[in-house]
Amino acid sequence: MLRVLMILVPLALSVFAFIDCVTSDEKEIRYLPKPLWAILVLLFPLVGSVSWLIIGKQRAYAGPGAARGGWVAPDDNPEFLNSLKKNPPADTPPPAKAPGSPEPSEPLQTPETPETPEPRKGDDRLASWEADLRRREEELRRREAGEENS
Repeated sequence: MLRVLMILVPLALSVFAFIDCVTSDEKEIRYLPKPLWAILVLLFPLVGSVSWLIIGKQRAYAGPGAARGGWVAPDDNPEFLNSLKKNPPADTPPPAKAPGSPEPSEPLQTPETPETPEPRKGDDRLASWEADLRRREEELRRREAGEENS
């Protein structure tokens, strides 16, 4: 098994380095032209592959400042947050009235008969899960109490 690994690991490394070298943009390659790097990786598989991976290609730094100009998570993206302020989602309630602001021209109308929400399909399942959870918690409490008394 070890003999197979001693052959497959350098082979896989060489294949990866060669493909990486051939598909890299000329602007990313350092020190030698692309054809020389490819020949170096093919003629000296282990040394050429390692040298290509370490010094041959300019790698992007993946630190915290590297994301400038790249993809940013929505909660960190100021443009996205501003778009939410301008166009709130339909299910968002209106903002609360600030203290000291004038009253609206028309009073809010409340329904005369309060509407009771219809039970959802998953409410029965949720209730059974909660009951099962309560039963299991009670069982654990009894076990712990029994172990402490022993």
